Formats: sequence, structure tokens, C-alpha cells
Amino acid sequence: MNQRTLTAAAIQLGPIPLSAPRNEVLDRLVALLHTAADAGATFVVYPELALTSFFPHWRIDDRNELLQFYETDFPHGSVAPIMRAAAQRAVTFEIGYAEVTPEGQLFNTASLVDGTGELARYRKVHLPGFADEQPEAQHQLLEKGYFGVGNLGFPVTEVQRARVGMAICNDRRWPETYRLLALQGAEIACIGYNTPVATPHLPEIDRLTHFQNHLSMQAGAYQNSMWVIGAAKAGVEEGVDQIGGSAIIAPSGEIVAQAHSVEDEVVVAEIDLDMCTRYRAEVFNFLHHRRPELYGPISAAMDPAWPYPMAR
Repeated sequence: MNQRTLTAAAIQLGPIPLSAPRNEVLDRLVALLHTAADAGATFVVYPELALTSFFPHWRIDDRNELLQFYETDFPHGSVAPIMRAAAQRAVTFEIGYAEVTPEGQLFNTASLVDGTGELARYRKVHLPGFADEQPEAQHQLLEKGYFGVGNLGFPVTEVQRARVGMAICNDRRWPETYRLLALQGAEIACIGYNTPVATPHLPEIDRLTHFQNHLSMQAGAYQNSMWVIGAAKAGVEEGVDQIGGSAIIAPSGEIVAQAHSVEDEVVVAEIDLDMCTRYRAEVFNFLHHRRPELYGPISAAMDPAWPYPMAR
């Protein structure tokens, strides 16, 4: 039996200024895809909201101004240059962007795309931040105001003999994300993210931001016997410092490749897809070792006082 391997790349992006023309951003993304392909990658993961600045960091009251950040014709008009490069280099890519539907719904979205078109779409479920401006915060996080909760579930799609799922940024912190993908047989989780160094309402964890970023992805990879490809927006973007740390993580939980800058950078690794099979047979065999029938209703196990008030 032939070993199933796939050479994958996490594309890290340095800052994208608010004033950056779309054609310049696309030129960067195409150049990075070619760099990844030159290194042997046939599967590429871009960050969350890879086509624009991370605009939820700013209050934008005018809807027409806000909608300039959203895609209406994805994938053909929006990423046609990347699709052409992907067709030329036989690459499949996953990319994050802001989506507005024909009905006017707004989503933080990621899609799997190859040279022929879109293969699958995911809309972010775990939206962080707030719907309204927080005047005391050093930067805003207005995702709850700019996006609706995703309504497509967690799709898993076969790509290049691998079962691939998608998640976006804050999704990576929730164990349900990985478990829902793993229960569908996902072998790769693609996770684009934009994560500030500073947490405005909990500054005590700022020193842990890099650690917790990798911790969540490594735990998800290990506990679900899957590869995780995390692709970041990095560096100081319009005054907001973002962490980077793009990484490719094995089912063992080990980081096998990692970015070392906060600029545009391509992180490449050959991944052994059969490692998922081996770990799922010997370490985390869901069929033989999980006992969901004994867990009981979650509501019965929860303390009704949760979340605890600041003082009791």
C-alpha cells in the first residue's frame, strides 16, 4: 500500500494596510503561492481575512464603507489571479475572506479552492469580541457586529486523497471544533487566524498569547489524531500588533514547521496522512475507547451558577 503524503504550506502574511489596493494584495498572495509551489507544496493555507486588513479592529459606521471589505463574487472575481496560479502549479488553497450573501448576510468565511473553482465553504462559528465599540479598549474587536454566526456546520472535503476541514481563528480555542471535524474523518484542519498580542480586557494573559495559540492547536491535533495547519496574519497592522506563529502540527501534537518572522513567510512540511490512521488505531480510537453514552447530558453536569460572578 502506497504511503499517503502531502506537501503543505502555511502562508503567513505581514500587515495589510487599510489603504492597500486589492491588486497589490493579490500580487503578494500569488507570489507566496509560487514560493510554496517551488518548495514542493500542492496544498496551501492562507490566513483569516487574507484579502484585506483585519477591519473588525476599527469602528465603521457607514455600511457602504464597511461593505468594501466583503466579497460578493467569490471565488472568480475575488481571487481569480490566485486561481490561475493554482491551476498553473496544480495547487489547492484555503483562504479566508469576508462574505456578504445576496440576502445581505455577513460572514467571516473560508473556502477551499483549486484552479477550477470552489470545493467547500465554511463560515466562522465562534465569534469573539463585541457587537458594539468598547471605548476604553486600545483596539476594537467588533466581529459580533460585523459577522453573523456561521450556518454551514463544519464541512469535511476530500482533497488530494486527504479529508480536509476548516476553522477560523477563535474556533481553534474550542475543543468541539476539532472533535466535530475528527468525527467526520478529517485528517487536516486548516485554521487561518488574526490574533493580537494584547488582550484589551485581560492584559494579564498578554505574556501567554503565543503559548496559548500553539497550545490550542497542538492539543486539538493530538486529541483528535489530525494535522493542523495554522496560518497567521502577523506584525503591526494599522497600530495593532499581531502574533504570527504560523505552524504545521502533527497528530502527535508536535510542531514540525513554524514561521520565524512577523512578515510574509512560507512554512512548508511534508505531512504523513497515514499518521492519522495509526494514531486513531492505537491512541485515540473513538469507536473502542470513547464512551459518550456515559457522559450524560451536559446540562446536568454543569453548575447552574456558572459563569461565576466576580465575588461570591
